[in-house]
Amino acid sequence: MEKLIAQIKQGKVWPFPGGIHPPGQKTISNSQAIARLPLPDKLVVPLKQHIGANGQLIVEKGQQVLKGQALTKPVANWSVPIHAPTSGTITDICQMPSAHPSALPELCVIIEPDGQDSWCALAPVTTPSQLSHEQLIDIIHDRGIAGMGGAGFPTYIKADSRKAIEYFIVNAVECEPYITADDVLMREHAAGIIAGIEIMQQLLTPTLTIVGIEDNKPEAIAAMQAAAEYNDKIIIQTVPTVYPSGGEKQLIKLLTNKEVPSGGIPADIGVLVQNVGTLFAVHQAVYEGKPLIERVITVTGNTIHNPGNVWALLGTEIKHLLDCQGFSPVPQQRVVMGGPMMGFTLPTVRIGVVKTTNCILAPDHDELAEPGPEKACIRCSACADACPASLLPQQLQWFAKSKEYDKLKEHNLFDCIECGACAYVCPSEIPLVQYYRVAKVEIKEQQAEQVKAERAKERFELRKQRLEREQEARQNRHKRKPAAEKSADEKQKIADALARVKNKPAKDDDKSAVAAAIARAKAKKQNQEATLEPDNSDVALERAARKEQARKYKEQKAASSTAADPDDKKSAVAAAIARAKAKKAAASEDESDNTTAAPTDDKKAAVAAAIARAKAKKAAQAEPAASVENDNSESEVATASPADDKKAAVAAAIARAKAKKAAQAASVENDNSESEVATASPTDDKKAAVAAAIARAKAKKAAKAEQAASVENDNSESEITTASPTDDKKAAVAAAIARAKAKKAAQAASVENDNSESEVATASPADDKKAAVAAAIARAKAKKAAKAEQAASEENDDAENETSATAINEAEIAEDKPEQTAQDKKKAAIAAAIARAKAKKLQQEGSDK
Repeated sequence: MEKLIAQIKQGKVWPFPGGIHPPGQKTISNSQAIARLPLPDKLVVPLKQHIGANGQLIVEKGQQVLKGQALTKPVANWSVPIHAPTSGTITDICQMPSAHPSALPELCVIIEPDGQDSWCALAPVTTPSQLSHEQLIDIIHDRGIAGMGGAGFPTYIKADSRKAIEYFIVNAVECEPYITADDVLMREHAAGIIAGIEIMQQLLTPTLTIVGIEDNKPEAIAAMQAAAEYNDKIIIQTVPTVYPSGGEKQLIKLLTNKEVPSGGIPADIGVLVQNVGTLFAVHQAVYEGKPLIERVITVTGNTIHNPGNVWALLGTEIKHLLDCQGFSPVPQQRVVMGGPMMGFTLPTVRIGVVKTTNCILAPDHDELAEPGPEKACIRCSACADACPASLLPQQLQWFAKSKEYDKLKEHNLFDCIECGACAYVCPSEIPLVQYYRVAKVEIKEQQAEQVKAERAKERFELRKQRLEREQEARQNRHKRKPAAEKSADEKQKIADALARVKNKPAKDDDKSAVAAAIARAKAKKQNQEATLEPDNSDVALERAARKEQARKYKEQKAASSTAADPDDKKSAVAAAIARAKAKKAAASEDESDNTTAAPTDDKKAAVAAAIARAKAKKAAQAEPAASVENDNSESEVATASPADDKKAAVAAAIARAKAKKAAQAASVENDNSESEVATASPTDDKKAAVAAAIARAKAKKAAKAEQAASVENDNSESEITTASPTDDKKAAVAAAIARAKAKKAAQAASVENDNSESEVATASPADDKKAAVAAAIARAKAKKAAKAEQAASEENDDAENETSATAINEAEIAEDKPEQTAQDKKKAAIAAAIARAKAKKLQQEGSDK
């Protein structure tokens, strides 16, 4: 490194590849001092005059502004503010043509000067060495300093470099023809430029500062050497006049023999480059507090009568500059912003001056001839020889025309500095630089689209993940959250309760079953608390409780029905016999429906009566056990619920209805029995007489039994009526209903009795005794059939069995009583007649059906 510094101090330079020597044409404009132009009628100040983002507008239409007042403020990286070039009124904020070959519109602030040129409050610094690094950077940033050599890079970014800088290079070469702005600036303001260099030295602390100036500027070289003679870290280096020696990479190669890597920046190799105009603006920003609102611009060309360099306010229209310097246009006049090599033709002269504008060239047709038509490449390789970046211009042009952007990147298109040397030497007059510029723009657009696509993909992925999370949250929202973990005390209480339930002595099997069901439900509930499924344990417990209640109710009912039964086996036998007889009676009824009885002989009737008496006796012998059981059950029913009058009344009504139904069924059976007797044809009178005698005896016994049953039934009804003394009103109502029904039944019985007696009288007028015997037999058979029917219905309905059993029991008790009077016999005859009438009526109804 020391050897390199020694070589630099000795004035050694290293050539770069390529380069050309176009005519300079600098003497046209550098012979006069910098002039100051009068204020224009309006200023068109673009909001973006540098590389980077626009600032945020902080003024509005109609507002009065002062010279140096900020119009925008930086809001992003690589953003610097714009200031008012003079005092005046903001007449409009609108889109105006930009200082670009495309002249695309951009937002501009239109200021109408008031002629006062009044400054805003300034904050100059007399001793910058006492300021910190951050304070100096803020001053440079707030004053809007940007690169004035052509790129417009924000100066505060370079000044705040985080990389170590060994060589600070000042670009004072100004190699492009016609441009002399930096030349005259160094002549007149060398001290200010050196002061700006010292501020940058304070910020960057470089090992050595080199000022490179072409050897065709002797006055500028002398002025700079005189201004920097007291600072031994600043070296004024003269370089040969070769275009484009003013390029950043080419100048670094000339002064330090270092090469910037492809795709890299000078800071990567410890070098930083600044333009002399930028350094003078830094000096004004720090020492004078002035923002960047004006710059030196070269106005030259054969159509300019007074060529030279002027101080132009930023935003001044190009037309105002040309008019002030004596512009005389020619037909098809061209106006170029910049030099003849890297400048571009303006589409209009109503474009404002910006921070990167260094020259306005207005040549005539002889001075800068129009390029001829493009011809085919002859492969002379002149372009490759002239390229200062060691590229292949011909190959790049082919790739650019075919839009092979990947190959353009492989051939380092972006290393091209667009100096125009290749186009200058091309014998086929191919506008190579134009192809490169278009290709660069398209590649940048493609890269921007790729970035947008990647960002869109990222947003899509993030949105997809968010939607999945929301869907999962919606699904989990409907599931019950896991129950919180119970404490040790709660777990111990649960365990103790379960242990008590398990160890509790079971009173009966049902309670044990209930306890087991409850334990299973609790265990199931505890197992399901850790899951997210619904819990139905409460429903299961309720169902188990209902089942247990129903089971207990059935057991109580069964116990009440069997409490007074001393002998279950006998009861079961009696019930089976009753069901069999009821079935047989139903079968006999079906047979009797299809037959018609027409007895014509008293003898045959007597035989039939005897047969009926025998059957009745057999049925009576099979029923005593059931009668006793039913009588006890009826007593229990009558006394089971003395506190519930309503239930007692209802039970009484049911008992009466079932008794009536049983009587009707008995009548049907009696009728069938008589039919059987009528169809019999005995031939022996003696046997008939014996049968008649037996029938009379049994009829007498049956009459006694019927009378006793009637008395017992009346007693049962009176007991039911008086079972609930607590509710007299309900009992009275029930008694009234019972009396009304009994009265109605008596009337019907009287009518039927009359009919029956008439039938009896007409059936056998010659033999009253036989008729009485037959009536007794019929009554006995009816009674026994009723008993059988009641026993059959006992299996399906407990209340019906109890009622019928009571009636049978009363009949059997009546058999044991002594012989009744003649009045009792008359009652028995009436009852028999009623039974016959009912039987006949039922037979008729069956025939109709």
